[in-house]
Amino acid sequence: MEIITLPGEIIAAFEQMDTPGVSDAMDRLGIPCALFNIKPIVPGTKLCGQAFTVHYTACGQMKGTVGDFLDDVQPGQVVVIDNGGRLDCTVWGDIMSICAAKKGIAGTVIDGVCRDLPVIRRLGYPVFSKGYYMSTGKDRVYVDRINAPVTVSGLQILPGDLLLADDSGAVVIPRARATEILKTATEIARIEDQIVAQIQAGCPLKKARAKLGYHTLQTRAEER
Repeated sequence: MEIITLPGEIIAAFEQMDTPGVSDAMDRLGIPCALFNIKPIVPGTKLCGQAFTVHYTACGQMKGTVGDFLDDVQPGQVVVIDNGGRLDCTVWGDIMSICAAKKGIAGTVIDGVCRDLPVIRRLGYPVFSKGYYMSTGKDRVYVDRINAPVTVSGLQILPGDLLLADDSGAVVIPRARATEILKTATEIARIEDQIVAQIQAGCPLKKARAKLGYHTLQTRAEER
């Protein structure tokens, strides 16, 4: 599947946002986005980029490779790995992190676990996963398809969808609705900035929130 590149200004605008604000915007639009239990391996790191998707399956009589796909990932993309949420074998480690950092890959999101944390943390390479474990994925799982639809935390991710992840977690932004989501997230951020400004000027929290409609910022229009 060919990955259609989003305009650079769209990606750059999302890079300036945080996942809570984007999550609220997508709640308002009725689009599921939150990748449950996906957390940063290196606190303070952030990623934003279009998905290069990778699907793993369990080994049986057939076995295959686990990481050679990395040669095909382009700078600025996010590697999104569907390992079925497995916690008993890793699909990402030190060699892949070194290679990805050298190539300028934006980061990695794993529905599963990684290993070699000292190297990942030394590099400051953004890895977001469900945890870590030392046991290799080799001879346990293998890549059976790339750049096809995958699932992370129960949500479908298509090649080219936008991933945003920070210390609060990770969200997936469907490529086809990125502009609409950006507009809504920008509006919510503007209102929240106004609330903060009023509080700093001495306005009570309850009054500032009520005046600017804080409690329904994320509510779908037809439900307000």
